[in-house]
Amino acid sequence: MATGFLRVKGDTIVDGEGNGLVMRGAALGGWMNMENFITGFAGHEAQHRAAMRRVLGPEKYEFFFDRWLEYFFTETDAKFFAELGLNCLRLPFNYRHFEDDMNPRVLKESGFKHLDRVVDLCAAQGIYTILDMHAVPGGQNPDWHSDNPTGYAAFWDYKDHQDRTVWLWEQIATRYKNNPWVAGYNPLNEPCDPEHVRLPAFYARIESAIRKIDPDHILWLDGNTFAMEWKGFDVVLPNCVYAMHDYSSMGFPTGDRYKGTADQKAHLERGYLRKAQFMSENKTPVWNGEFGPVYADNISDLDAETVNQERYNLLGEQLRIYDKYNISWSIWLYKDIGLQGMIYTNPESRWNQRLRPFLAKKKDFWLDKWGRRPAPDPEAALKPLVDWIDSVSPTAKETYPTSWNTEMHVMRNVFNTFLAASFVDEFAELFRGSSEDDLDELARSFHFDRCVQREGLNRILKDHAHSSL
Repeated sequence: MATGFLRVKGDTIVDGEGNGLVMRGAALGGWMNMENFITGFAGHEAQHRAAMRRVLGPEKYEFFFDRWLEYFFTETDAKFFAELGLNCLRLPFNYRHFEDDMNPRVLKESGFKHLDRVVDLCAAQGIYTILDMHAVPGGQNPDWHSDNPTGYAAFWDYKDHQDRTVWLWEQIATRYKNNPWVAGYNPLNEPCDPEHVRLPAFYARIESAIRKIDPDHILWLDGNTFAMEWKGFDVVLPNCVYAMHDYSSMGFPTGDRYKGTADQKAHLERGYLRKAQFMSENKTPVWNGEFGPVYADNISDLDAETVNQERYNLLGEQLRIYDKYNISWSIWLYKDIGLQGMIYTNPESRWNQRLRPFLAKKKDFWLDKWGRRPAPDPEAALKPLVDWIDSVSPTAKETYPTSWNTEMHVMRNVFNTFLAASFVDEFAELFRGSSEDDLDELARSFHFDRCVQREGLNRILKDHAHSSL
């Protein structure tokens, strides 16, 4: 039984009886907001879905994605999650489940089918859910995970995009306002406002709009520039938790390897304290909404066991820091095809076998950011272009988002956006001629009973999952 709605009291989250809670869990990334590295396609979700519809036809398309959304998270997943002692699941979703760009402000009731189902499954296991609009009209950031195929975050320059987002949150708040197992609403994931003032203004607007319908639920508000900076924030809104994201480059193949040195540990803690400075100064709760390394695989990485142990050690040190400051966190992510998830599809599953040659091509050509590995051909193409741009335009590397250098801008806009999009049809063709039975078996590859558990990761999460103050 939930003991009333969660709320913010000072720098603490409390339940209806005033007991302090620390929210610790994961995110169901790649589910109602699909991401290329999580399930294997190339490009952006809307491109991927359009290509699959062209190949499968509307009926088989609807059949496949409905089954896939169902198998991706079932009662078995919720029970496993609860058994680890985790108490909160963040649910990222794409606005396109609930509204069409060519039919705006007309609510698609079908979008709630699986969202309701997972909220209820989690509640039955004593797990809170945070509803996270990961992709909004126009794109709140220039990246693939906001399903933005342009590299331009138009959300900030077009009032109608913002109006539609407020309208949709009003519909969602109306639906869940009486559900105490919903821990609250995460209105924007990783916003990127180049002017830094429009984001706080939007938060003030949406807080007011939601409160008129739902005065009880917490709002979980990401900082600017991928939830990493707080320039322009000078007001703390009531009953709100402010959120940072805390990825470490040492958790990725292109970063330094984590050896557990004193300098590396100090670097991790300094990074956390910088991102949490706004919350610390204003004495609000802290939510680290995303963090976590990616993992090597035994097929293509000869020293995978050593690399993965280093990344478990890195994760353990991050969690030790979060324990020290008693913050809430949500690791990225729960389930995928083998790169980062707590559980992942079996390498011998129908899905992974079908995709294997395509996944190798994605690695070779750097078609997604998270799966990037050192590769000679794209490196040979990238470096001269970056050097040339920096030589003719020394200010290019200062282009917002300022956390990106020139190489990152070229990677995102050329490799991960333009080049990746050119492969969406090739991916969809892998499914041409599939029967419903075949599509069901492919979707079933994501069912908990068919997946593999990343035991080293789950053991660490269980060790740090204590949730009460």
